[in-house]
Amino acid sequence: MTSPSFIKAAGLHLLVIMSLFVLQFVLPAYHHLAIARIMVLAVFAMGYNLLFGYAGLLSLGHALFFAAGLYGAGLTAYHLGWSVPAAFVAGTGSGFLASLLIGLIALRTSGVAFMIVTMMFAQVAYLASLYFTTYTRGDEGLVMPDAARRFELFGVSFDLTDPTVRYNIALALLTLTTVVIFAIVRGTTGRTLIAIRENEPRTLMLGYDTFRIKLKALVISGTLSAMAGSAYALLFAYVGSSFASIQYSIDALLFTLLGGAGTVLGPLLGTIAMFYMIDIASEYTAAYLLVTGLALIALVLFFPKGIVGTIRERWVSWLP
Repeated sequence: MTSPSFIKAAGLHLLVIMSLFVLQFVLPAYHHLAIARIMVLAVFAMGYNLLFGYAGLLSLGHALFFAAGLYGAGLTAYHLGWSVPAAFVAGTGSGFLASLLIGLIALRTSGVAFMIVTMMFAQVAYLASLYFTTYTRGDEGLVMPDAARRFELFGVSFDLTDPTVRYNIALALLTLTTVVIFAIVRGTTGRTLIAIRENEPRTLMLGYDTFRIKLKALVISGTLSAMAGSAYALLFAYVGSSFASIQYSIDALLFTLLGGAGTVLGPLLGTIAMFYMIDIASEYTAAYLLVTGLALIALVLFFPKGIVGTIRERWVSWLP
């Protein structure tokens, strides 16, 4: 029998998705584009949150998975002329393979060592994107031609330069990610990940294969991050080395902490808050990062578990 808490949680997530769908009809052009970009970045943050928020594994290398998707999709579409669906699959598949290989190595460590190992892998990928500048154009990056962003699927034509198409594809990816994360955290895998986060030796003693479960979480997390990278390259027509830098790994961490680690909707709310905090502050001062930092300190003081995490702790205990 379905529990009342499940119905409430599912209803809330459906309401959020429906609200984002309706928003596209009332938003001005600038915010229409901004929300589309935020939804793609939120997919990245939600993938990160599965590993950090639920499994308790702090990675500083998730920019690598985002970049694997970005370059996997961007380079195949730009240099090889692959169609948008094929390039998207190539990018997402690149992230799947990268997360599987890195997981097999990095998960043999834990704590600070895991953080450093993931950061080192990401730095290797970042330097590689600069070294092979003949293909990637390094920091300057590649701008995807409009012709490479049009495709047909099941007899229907799509043009990714169209803001409405772009917005709804970003929303579809966010919806898919929300459903996947919601199903995982409400199921056995989610509860086991939380058990590992709270006390891994005890979980191991109870007979769970913690290495296999953590590897599963890392692969899903890396694949979702790569999916976001693939979508970013194709929807917003830019592929550059800056997306592989450590700054993007830290961004995913900040989005998650701000919204609430270990909550499904926290990374989405954190991405919206961070994006507009920087956007608004940069209109008034060049020292916008200082203003953003002060705002983050205030948020940490009043919402120590992130916005959604604190709301769950104080008032709405059924939030997943």
